[in-house]
Amino acid sequence: MFASEPDVELGPFSSPAAQATPWASALAVIGEAEVFWLSTVRPDGRPHVTPLLAFWSLGGMCFTTGGEERKARNLEENRHCVLTTGTNALTGVDVVIEGLASVVEEQSEREQAVADFERKYGAHLTSPEGTWHGLGEAVVAGDVRLYRVAPTVGFAFGKLPTASQTRYTWASR
Repeated sequence: MFASEPDVELGPFSSPAAQATPWASALAVIGEAEVFWLSTVRPDGRPHVTPLLAFWSLGGMCFTTGGEERKARNLEENRHCVLTTGTNALTGVDVVIEGLASVVEEQSEREQAVADFERKYGAHLTSPEGTWHGLGEAVVAGDVRLYRVAPTVGFAFGKLPTASQTRYTWASR
């Protein structure tokens, strides 16, 4: 049920000497990034974008939110969303993951995701002085929603000195 390795293809807007960014490299960018941007669609069709913490777990991108927040209400109406991260510079790699968001209901999956979440963000979540201390326990208990975005397509945009556009596609499930 979880995403497998994607197919990888170098896009047509790449520099002549460019090579596709391996999926492992895109996962490394995801693993090192602290801030992501979630794009959803409001019920009236207007876009909504918000920064948040996100991490790769359960074969997809995961994030948390309260059930009454705008992003949760948007996802109730339209599960399609996009998560982006990268550098605010002309160098490095930006990563985009498109997919369908679902609330993670299974206790064992929430526990696994929280372990991955805490491993990535460390003391921010686990230390009593951490900004989001206690969030992991709230997710495991089901008091805070945990979403998993099942990826359908993704992109890695390599920037200077060699521009590349890599497309990742996952087989339909």
